[in-house]
Amino acid sequence: MTGLPTAPPRAVRDWAVATARRHGGRFAVVLLCFGLATLIGLARPRLLGAVVDGVGSGAGRGHVDLLACLLLLAVAGQAAARGLAKARCRVFSETVLADTRERLVDDALALPLDVVETAGAGDLLSRATKDVSRVNQAVRVAVPEVLIAVTTVLLTTVAMLLTSPLLSLCLLVALPVLVAGNRWYQRRVPDAMITALGRWGRVQSTVHESVDGSRAVEALSLGGRRRDLADAALADALAAERGIRRLRVRWLATLDIGYLLPIAVALVLGGLAHERGWASLGEVAAVLAYLLAMITPLNEALWWLEELQVASAALRRVLGVSQARGAATVRDGSPPEGRDLVLSGVRFAYPGGKQVLHGIDLVVPPGQRLVLVGPSGAGKSTVGRLIAGIAAPTAGRVLIGGADVAAMPDDVRRGEVLLLTQENHVFAGTIRDNLTLPARRGGGEFSTEEITAALTAVGALAWVESTPDGLDTAVGSGGAPVPPAVAQRLALARVLLADPHTLVLDEATSLLDAGTARSLERSVDRVLAGRTVIAIAHRLHTAAAADRVAVVDRGRIVELGAPADLAAADGPYARLLRAAQG
Repeated sequence: MTGLPTAPPRAVRDWAVATARRHGGRFAVVLLCFGLATLIGLARPRLLGAVVDGVGSGAGRGHVDLLACLLLLAVAGQAAARGLAKARCRVFSETVLADTRERLVDDALALPLDVVETAGAGDLLSRATKDVSRVNQAVRVAVPEVLIAVTTVLLTTVAMLLTSPLLSLCLLVALPVLVAGNRWYQRRVPDAMITALGRWGRVQSTVHESVDGSRAVEALSLGGRRRDLADAALADALAAERGIRRLRVRWLATLDIGYLLPIAVALVLGGLAHERGWASLGEVAAVLAYLLAMITPLNEALWWLEELQVASAALRRVLGVSQARGAATVRDGSPPEGRDLVLSGVRFAYPGGKQVLHGIDLVVPPGQRLVLVGPSGAGKSTVGRLIAGIAAPTAGRVLIGGADVAAMPDDVRRGEVLLLTQENHVFAGTIRDNLTLPARRGGGEFSTEEITAALTAVGALAWVESTPDGLDTAVGSGGAPVPPAVAQRLALARVLLADPHTLVLDEATSLLDAGTARSLERSVDRVLAGRTVIAIAHRLHTAAAADRVAVVDRGRIVELGAPADLAAADGPYARLLRAAQG
């Protein structure tokens, strides 16, 4: 598993600029609302200072009460304006997130299957869930909080300067500490975040693969090994998190020093200024109030800035899906001029792994039924995947009608050959939606009669008619449950509707009992008459009805011929038969 790429930091800036341009009007309204809330809030320290001066100068009770009422109105007005700003920001953020999610879905659906499998489905799942959630948190909460905080700090600084330029000098002592501390932190935290997110993605990928392949894990007694992999991935992720925490502890110490220094200086400088008549007591109180009011938004801005760093790292992973899509091999090969299937010198190795196939040579005439048999791990499924164009051979070629399958455009290849495995997903929607996913040859929509004929051929019509709304019954997430065996029949019906001339069946009836599987296979055989069928099977009864059988062992075809001839030859196929019979 190599993982999908991570976009460079520039991609995040480009995304932000493009988003601001696309939603400039909404963004401007958000900024105006935040600015209004901040301006109202700045009146509070000035009114507080006026109250102090009024009390100190012996002003009448009515004057002080009026100032106190204005102070309360300022508090209420700021709360109302801030609530309006947050509401507008949520509308803006939901629009941005919708665009981002749609882009991710488009990019993910456009990824070739071999890219997803090489990266690991868990890596893509991690980006589509946890990383998108982090971006969601940033756009919905962190961005509004940072905008409010930054606007408040800037306008508060202006208000301090207008109140007392002399006392505002206390801000200068905080700048070196805050700037140096944040520069040190920001240089180190992005890489640490990317590392941590990648390691958490590996944790999710490892767990997802263990759960998804739980039957194989149990059958091969791999539970201990999978737990060790998960523990190692979790230990790496925790080590990365501890590294981030160490950076954060040092950074927070510099923030505390930066906050306290200007207050201490303001107290000393304010006392001297008031003693010499350079500033009134109200001005000193107002400046101190401004400083105290500045601590919270400044702290929030810097704190939420870290959340933005996390979101930026997550966004780079989300945008990396688009890069993987762009880096995928462009298939622009010539269309086939026939239906004969030829494998010539085919070898295959997974990235960073050992070689699986060691030179497969095979010719399958149009309309022939070929069954691949052999022990588990022999390479049968890999041969099927290469024939279907799911992966490309590392050496040699797979040709249909003289055209390289690996180079065919996806829409052309899917019309020539389809792969059906034992893993069949039921999509959220109606039964009709699930069956009509393939494009219809010649264009147009599938008729109810065509759908019914396909369901009849695979023995699923009775189940569909038993559902509340027939073909319009909702299934998948939140819909009517679909038993695994029925899901497999629906997948077979979908293939029949797609009508490819070459079909690869990889244990496509494995979820059915032996008797039902034989009945279904006979029905499908009648429907697929005249088509080329490559069947990968562990149940050897499947091979008995084949035109030819290929025995695959350790990445090589060790025997090839008619089933009766191979049984009489007393070779590898005959030994498999005897082993299956007990």
